[in-house]
Amino acid sequence: MSDENERDIQAAIDEMLKGETDGTDGPSEADKVRRKAAPRPVEEPMDLDALADEEPPVVEETDGIAAEVEALRAENAQMKDRLIRTLADAENSRKRADRERREAENYGGSKMARDMLPVYDNLQRAVAAIPEESREANASLVEGVELTLRELQNVFKKHGVEIVEPQIGETFDPKIHEAMFEAPVPDSEKGQIIQVMTVGFMIHDRLLRAAQVGVSSTPKA
Repeated sequence: MSDENERDIQAAIDEMLKGETDGTDGPSEADKVRRKAAPRPVEEPMDLDALADEEPPVVEETDGIAAEVEALRAENAQMKDRLIRTLADAENSRKRADRERREAENYGGSKMARDMLPVYDNLQRAVAAIPEESREANASLVEGVELTLRELQNVFKKHGVEIVEPQIGETFDPKIHEAMFEAPVPDSEKGQIIQVMTVGFMIHDRLLRAAQVGVSSTPKA
């Protein structure tokens, strides 16, 4: 506001004061002009950082609100426990399904492989029973039997079936051997294998059939 305007306002105020009389009710015209002319206080800008740092007012919980909050907390804990149990059950089911799938892949053909073992035994006996002097005369037949035996061995190997063929003099192992008889044999120790009657078979890490053997019963000297 310029000095000239301020002087005009002040002159108007003085003129009003001259015409006023004592006892006039309510604010005078001069008071109204003063109020209009009075400068407004300058509002300071709000400090947003200080406002953000202020902690929210603490609202005291009533008994009803506290009970409701406690109930919600208990429900939340119960739902969390159920979720953990559900996830654990799902993980166990996945592991069990993987284990069953691997077992089906590795051992699903165990029954059929076990049924084929007598075929292998008979072919093996047929080859072993051919006299040396008859091999040349029956070369084609002998070769056909031997090829069939080798093909059967390849099929066994393809499906994880391995032959357990103990040797004479080895120590008897009840995990993979089956003792068919015991006999005292010179130059042998008790528990040594003295005869192999049929070979055994493993399918992966499981015993499909134990090797049938004879065991020495000669006591130690």
